[in-house]
Amino acid sequence: MEYLSPLDASFLDAEDKDPHASLAIASVAVLDGPAPSQAEFAAAIRGRLALVPRYRQKVRRVPFNLGRPVWVDDPDFDLDFHLRRTALTEPGDDAALERLIGRVMSQRLDRDRPLWEDWLIEGLAGGRWALLSKVHHCMIDGVTGNELYRLICDTTPESRPPVPDTWQPEASAGDLDLTLDALGRLARMPFEQARQIAAAIGDPDRTMNRLGVLARGATAMAEAFLPAPPTSLAGPLGRARRYAVARMPLSDIKAVAKANGTTVNDVYLAAVAGAFRRILDARGERPEAGAIRTLVPVNVRHEDARHIFDNRIASLLLDLPVEIDDAPGRLRAVHERIAALRERHEVEAGVALVALADQEPYAAVSFVIRTALSLPQRGLATVTTNVPGPPVPLYVLGRPIREILPYVPIAERMRIGVAVMTYGGQAAFGVTTDFSAVPEAPQFAAAVVDEVARMRPAARHVAARRPRAKSHSRSEGSRHVESGRHPA
Repeated sequence: MEYLSPLDASFLDAEDKDPHASLAIASVAVLDGPAPSQAEFAAAIRGRLALVPRYRQKVRRVPFNLGRPVWVDDPDFDLDFHLRRTALTEPGDDAALERLIGRVMSQRLDRDRPLWEDWLIEGLAGGRWALLSKVHHCMIDGVTGNELYRLICDTTPESRPPVPDTWQPEASAGDLDLTLDALGRLARMPFEQARQIAAAIGDPDRTMNRLGVLARGATAMAEAFLPAPPTSLAGPLGRARRYAVARMPLSDIKAVAKANGTTVNDVYLAAVAGAFRRILDARGERPEAGAIRTLVPVNVRHEDARHIFDNRIASLLLDLPVEIDDAPGRLRAVHERIAALRERHEVEAGVALVALADQEPYAAVSFVIRTALSLPQRGLATVTTNVPGPPVPLYVLGRPIREILPYVPIAERMRIGVAVMTYGGQAAFGVTTDFSAVPEAPQFAAAVVDEVARMRPAARHVAARRPRAKSHSRSEGSRHVESGRHPA
């Protein structure tokens, strides 16, 4: 029996409060054919299960919410339930794959079973197939998602032999045992808090410095949750999702970053800002400063914790510079704003708050989270995440993985989410949108790639010779996004 961390449990609380949210993350590996049979597929996954104990565990709530939920072995674990198989209709193009991903990811995982599914997808163009790995966010973050690939896949065309497996489910504790254990933890909390207070008093200089850092970071976080100018890209969500993907060479992004003295992540966020500006412009909405505030997950996992399946992330809350009308200007603004947020120690404040939640009664922490989620959320408009994929080529049953496509969930009035994953020299941009409210997912994904191109020095020189648009509604870059509805 193992307790979820407060951060892990928060994803369950968030899903419980939003009837239209499915907080599973996913990646889609596209492989050369032919697709394996279902028996081969099942044997390959079964031969790796011993490396991923969490795949045979489910979440169990503690009675009366006295403690954090726990991971317990599933005595009725059935691998076949988690292995799904489907096929695309002809011609098996990107649009068909994207529609399928949107449908699969719209559905919640079964809370009574281990929180994952693997979908084998046949019928991709060119004789290829895909493997969609769907895992609840309470189990992993992006870094541990890569660890899953390392454990499940091979690094050569030769498949590794199955891992010896003697797993037998441990007997699950009864409600009384869970309640007593939670009460015991509650009883020990005041003593642990007193110990930490004594340690802080014993080193006043370090304590005051840390309090100052945390105060600045908490202030920055609080400011980021102030109401933002309203747009049609934030609001209530339905249950269904759209998904679209666009690709480009990673070397192109690195070249832009090097030429401008920024990071690859700066380029990515500036490109997303440009795509948001285009879609607002196409909808006839003014791209005001502060209108698109994004949550940017930041990895805070130490290398020695790479094998632990949980979430170890903090967040930057960044105002994307949609009000700036040129791509290089947006890149400079992103670079400067991120530097300012780091200077204010927003990430450190987030880490400290999670650590503090670990020392407080879970019922109180859960109540605060659920209450906050029940309030009208007017500050954040989107989530944007950058996940470096596996650093080496990978294989499944001897078939090489040619590309990996990322999926990020959306909830709480965020009608658009954007993820980028790099693998094999390619950057794949995955865009998730609310099905009804934002049908422009394909145009948004394409705009992100085009915005990177507009940051290149040569592209800026050409753009400088073009006549300036007379109004924001006809500004350069807005003509590449259509606002019409597209078939699912």
